[in-house]
This record gives sequence, C-alpha cells and structure tokens, in this order.
Amino acid sequence: MGKRTAKRAGLGDVEERLEGAARAFEEEDFEAVLAQADALLTEAPRHPWVLHYRAAALAELERLEEAAQAYHQALKAGPEDLELLLGAADFLICRVGEDREALEEGLALCGRGRKLAEHADEVELVFEFLFLEGMGLNQVGECEQALAHLDAALELMPRSVDASVERGIALFELCRFAEAQGAFERVLKDAPDEAWAYHYLGLMAERRGEVKEAKRRFAKAQALMPEEFPPPVELSEEEFDRALEAAVKALPERVKGYLDNATISVEDIPSDEDLTGQSPPLSPCILGVFRGTPVGERSVTSAYDHFPAAIVLYQKNLERFAKTREELIEQIGITVMHEVGHLVGLDEDDLWERGLD
Repeated sequence: MGKRTAKRAGLGDVEERLEGAARAFEEEDFEAVLAQADALLTEAPRHPWVLHYRAAALAELERLEEAAQAYHQALKAGPEDLELLLGAADFLICRVGEDREALEEGLALCGRGRKLAEHADEVELVFEFLFLEGMGLNQVGECEQALAHLDAALELMPRSVDASVERGIALFELCRFAEAQGAFERVLKDAPDEAWAYHYLGLMAERRGEVKEAKRRFAKAQALMPEEFPPPVELSEEEFDRALEAAVKALPERVKGYLDNATISVEDIPSDEDLTGQSPPLSPCILGVFRGTPVGERSVTSAYDHFPAAIVLYQKNLERFAKTREELIEQIGITVMHEVGHLVGLDEDDLWERGLD
C-alpha cells in the first residue's frame, strides 16, 4: 500500500485523511493506521480503502482473524479494485498460508485479479498476481502449475529475484534437481545474500552426499536469516527411536492392530526412488512415507500384497521442520498418525479433513 492508493477515495475530507493513513503505513505505525481507519469508518463505513487500510493494519499487527474479516468487508465494498484484490490475496497466501481453505481462497482472488489486470493492461499487477499464484500453488503442491505461472511472471519481470527463487522452489519440489541447482545459482549472481537460495542449494548438496558443502550452504542461510533458518533440533538415534516408540504407543488401540503386518523405520532423507515412484513426484521435504497397499485394498491373489507394508520417517526433514524439541516430538507423532492413515486407506484429502495433513 502507498500514498497513491489514497487518491482513490474521492470523498473530500476522507481522501485527505486517507493520505495520513498512507503516511502512517509507510512509517510502519500500524496502530495509528488502525486508529485512523476506525475513525473514518464512522463517516465512510463502506469505503473500500478505509476498509483496506484497516485490514492491512490488523494483518501487520498479527490480529489475523480480525484482518480476515476486514478483508472480506473490503472486498464486498470494492470487488474489482485491483490493489485491494492483491492485498487480500497476499494476506491469505502469505499470512495464513498454512490454512488450505485460505490458500484456495487466495488463489481464487489471484485468478480474478489477474484477469482484471490483464484487461486493464496493468503489467506490474499482472506480474504480482502471477507471482502470488505461483507461491500459493507451490504451497498446495501444484508445482507444475506454479512453474507455469512463475515462468509467465518472469517473462514480464525477468530480473525479479523473488519470482526466480519461487521458480527454483517449484523445480526442487518437482525433483528436477539439476534445473533447480542452476536456477538458485543464477539467483545468487543477482542477489548474493539470498538466504533461500543457499538453503535449497544446501538441501541439494545433502541429497548428493556432499556433507561439507551442505553444511556451508546451510550456515550461510542461517547467518543471513537466523529466524527463518535456525539450527535444526537434533536427536540421537536412540532419542529419535524412543520418540517413535512413544508415538506408536499413543495410537488408538483400534489402529494398532493394523500395524501387525507393517514395519516402521527411520531414514535420514527420502531417496530418489521414494520421490519419483509416482506422478507427480513427492516433495523432497516430506516427513514420512507409506509404502505398500492399504489394508482395505489388499488382494489374496496379489503376490506383492503378501509383503509387509512399510512406514518410513525421515529424521533430517523432521528435525528441520521443527523449531523446538517439543515440536519435533509432537511432529513425529503426527507423522506416524498420518502414515498410518494411508495404511488404513485414507487419501490426502481425507487426512486434511481430519487435521492430519
């Protein structure tokens, strides 16, 4: 948001006071923005930009539920305002992106906004919507679509570091590691302090077994963005095994019986075979995997189905996922339950509905 947005107010005193909200927003005084927006609502309760500033301030203040409601109110007042659509989509994808429904809503807003921006020949906004769509599609696992959107975005803004990084992530998630390596190396030529590029180059060095190179890349990412890339929480093999045993013991009794014909093991990271054995490939950052046929789909005539099913947890991925020891132990339990869900025949949508995604 910026000063130019206030010029859309068109209500005399409201417009002038929106300029004050714009200045406060640029100065990152979000409490002042919220106070000014709340005061303006008494005079212009359905003014889209009053509602937009209120929503954006609430988001910056981490009052996310209130921000979501405020964005919905703003969109009702200005359903075709491009910058409002972009702000709401950015909020849903970047602020509450772990919520699948929020992501899908954000992607829908991106699609609507992009078409309006194309019709209005607003090239910069078309780029922004394409970039956001790429981010959201990566997050929901639709990485082929994400790649297409990011390629289109980079045709408009070829030097965008953010879009180039997100494109590299899509390639990595698609297990196109050589292309991802090249993409992130090119990012570092233009942006030598891009922490995400170092992180993903570290992940790929780790996959190649280049331990020193991986540590060097991870250390650089951590030095550049310590809050985003803290040192992983590490457990010894014995500690991890104990946490895994505790997770299995904590399973509901009705579920434990399904494990009689299944093995549970731990590996550092997934192999290429684990990732590319299906289409689309699995994410290299998966926390666990189920190998075999779900119990309800096994056939006595299938020789393959006589082999035990297998659940594998990936220790390094889990350790990187967690921020604390407690979170790691909790996530081990969630991952075990997730893979047992596959064992009993639940798909990813079923697991998401049960909060086990």
